[in-house]
Amino acid sequence: MSLCANLHYIQNQIGECEKKYHREIGSVQLLAVTKGRSLSAISELTEAGQHRFGENYIQEALPKILKRPDLEWHFIGPIQANKTRHIAEHFSWVHSVADMKIAKRLNDQRPFSLPRLNICIQVNISHELTKSGINEETLYPLLEYCLSLPRLHVRGLMTIPTETSVYEEQRNVFKQMALLQQRCNQLMLENQLDTLSMGMSNDYEAAIAEGSTVVRIGRALFL
Repeated sequence: MSLCANLHYIQNQIGECEKKYHREIGSVQLLAVTKGRSLSAISELTEAGQHRFGENYIQEALPKILKRPDLEWHFIGPIQANKTRHIAEHFSWVHSVADMKIAKRLNDQRPFSLPRLNICIQVNISHELTKSGINEETLYPLLEYCLSLPRLHVRGLMTIPTETSVYEEQRNVFKQMALLQQRCNQLMLENQLDTLSMGMSNDYEAAIAEGSTVVRIGRALFL
């Protein structure tokens, strides 16, 4: 199928999942992951109605962003300290904040000419040594710290769980994330988290079933 056809298929699948799991229609956003994809592919998706794009590597992303500053760009990869200025200056969202040092640098380097930088805190919910993110025990201190930074807008949580094809296992781990978000919101009287960035090409149905608001789809778009 063409990119346009793939996009419309995934959009329809998201809509069907919203209905199936009694989610509000339109409550789940599709983030097209274009790591390793060309600007022409991005333009093709844009012409088909997609305007939110996720990138993992700043060196690859910057030329695309400079050519298409009209699009909404999300940084979704691990963050190196020497790359924070470019991220703070060129992205609308960062999904992978995992420590105070990085949060402080993003805050300090966010231009005042731009709105506050939307961020999600990445949680290593599966406790994998090879994955980025913090554990549940250290989440709330980082959350409180990020909320104190004036140039950041803390929106929610993100995770990349252990990959599995077993649907119930997928749902169980995403349910843990949803409960974690609920606990954070119960502890905060203000600044309620409204975003759960979870679910990719192989598990987005389970993520939507458990409350995801952003699914990050790459592979399924480019079949």
